[in-house]
Amino acid sequence: MAKSDSSTDPAPLAVPLPARRRLLDTATRLFYALGIHAVGIDRIIAEAGVAKATFYSHFPSKDDLVVAYLEEQDRIGRAAVAALPKQVPRRMLSAILGRISTVGMAGDFRGCPFLNAAAEYTDPASPVRQAIDARRAWLHGVLRDLLAADGDPAPEVTASLLVALSDGLLEIAYLDDPSSVAGLIEAGLARLLPAR
Repeated sequence: MAKSDSSTDPAPLAVPLPARRRLLDTATRLFYALGIHAVGIDRIIAEAGVAKATFYSHFPSKDDLVVAYLEEQDRIGRAAVAALPKQVPRRMLSAILGRISTVGMAGDFRGCPFLNAAAEYTDPASPVRQAIDARRAWLHGVLRDLLAADGDPAPEVTASLLVALSDGLLEIAYLDDPSSVAGLIEAGLARLLPAR
């Protein structure tokens, strides 16, 4: 059997992504770049290359798509934290907050997707805000548990302060100088966590 000449072999056909994935990828790109309320369903459908009926078979409403977008961002964030090398609690706290510096230095950083969405969805009872609240509760719990393991005398309060610091750092990374975030993380932790 003769060896095939790769220059004459047809290129493999790209397998199209499933419709739900294309919709979610398109929505993620547009929501993050332009804002959720600024992007209509028709634009998402057109750019994802699906029929309107296909959209509604996957997402009964735009809010369902927004919740799916935020839940996916949450899963990505949780996986990134889980992938951090295990260290002593104080270093883990620094590594978790250090992710803000990393994402803030990315050229396309436009702020925290959860804070951005919260600014557009003011009703705390909405499914969108509930998805945001779930993310914030998870982060608070991770920080609280690390603080407790580090011997913090008030881990619940300190965790709330670290979440507030995190929110502020995310905004600084977007609105101000993202290169300053790493130093601010170090300074914030030094002030909030007593030396041991």
